[in-house]
Amino acid sequence: MKVLVVDDDPAVCGSIARALRLESYEAETVGTGSAALEALALEPPDAMILDLQLPDIDGLEVCRRLRKAGDDTPVLMLTARDAVHDRVEGLDAGADDYLVKPFALTELLARLRALLRRRSQDGEVLRFGDLSLDLGTREGSRGEHRFSLTRIEFDLLELFLRHPRQVLTREVILDRVWGYNFDSTTNSLAVYVGYLRRKTEEGDASRLIHTVRGVGYALRES
Repeated sequence: MKVLVVDDDPAVCGSIARALRLESYEAETVGTGSAALEALALEPPDAMILDLQLPDIDGLEVCRRLRKAGDDTPVLMLTARDAVHDRVEGLDAGADDYLVKPFALTELLARLRALLRRRSQDGEVLRFGDLSLDLGTREGSRGEHRFSLTRIEFDLLELFLRHPRQVLTREVILDRVWGYNFDSTTNSLAVYVGYLRRKTEEGDASRLIHTVRGVGYALRES
């Protein structure tokens, strides 16, 4: 996935771009609002990280022009302003989320993942065997049995279905599902895996979410 980073501070642009590439995103950086609009017109990214204060066209105006043109690219707006009315102004201009500087890169990445998840196309369904997850309705099913999911359950099952048969470490799962805001000393992951197992194994269905002792979990056949 491609992410456009718009910030006139080369150090900020560079650090964000490096973090994105480490997470396997393609990162493009520009330093002005006009350059951002040109980049969007030439090759629309999957998401944009947009600084509010730019030397020519500010981030609010870039966002307004984007939405006026019918472009629904997810926008994470960055700013040093933390007053409520500033955040409201950014969201009203069309931003999808708002992050105040200074910020932790782990939080930025977590918010970006959330934006990209929300953009998943309605009707897309992830499948593994007789287990499926409808990204539009946010419902799961196993054979004829359908089940609803909480936000955490949905994100966790989506992660497993996007990486079938792969062993996902506890650290990776916590980072991808809980993001920057988790306590690694809690047993929240084990609890939610238990919730998913009860829903996906109803009616004596075989287990699909397996524990890999000392490492994490994997979605695979019994």
